[in-house]
Amino acid sequence: MVKWHDMPMERSADGLIKHIINERMNTKECALDIYMQFIPPAGATGASRHLTEEVAYVIEGTGYDLHHDVRFDCKDAFIWEWDKTLKKFEWGPGDFIYIPPYCAHKRFNTADTEARVVVVNSRIMKAIGFDWFDQLEPAKGFEDLWVPPAD
Repeated sequence: MVKWHDMPMERSADGLIKHIINERMNTKECALDIYMQFIPPAGATGASRHLTEEVAYVIEGTGYDLHHDVRFDCKDAFIWEWDKTLKKFEWGPGDFIYIPPYCAHKRFNTADTEARVVVVNSRIMKAIGFDWFDQLEPAKGFEDLWVPPAD
């Protein structure tokens, strides 16, 4: 059991989040990171990409995600090719959002009230040495926390 007061808030390059479960918390769970994003009215998260799949569930608000999908192959070497077309997915309360592996993505709130989205990522890839995460751009107001990717 994790009580609400044991779930820390964090200012991150992706915006304001509240950790529900993460590796720095003392919980029995050992494979997932779960947090809630708070996206301000007419605001957006940062843009990121990571090797793990991501799923999200919209609690409050309306908006859309922009996804820049990638096709990749890992047989002899890791090779990827970015899709030329940016995909837009609109969302609202109760909607489920899927982010494929290494898809560059950003979330936008189109409402005049705060949006709240619960996000789930696996930390298994990190545990086996594939912690490929790039914060491509920061959320507005969180630039001080951004570390640009090396490439």
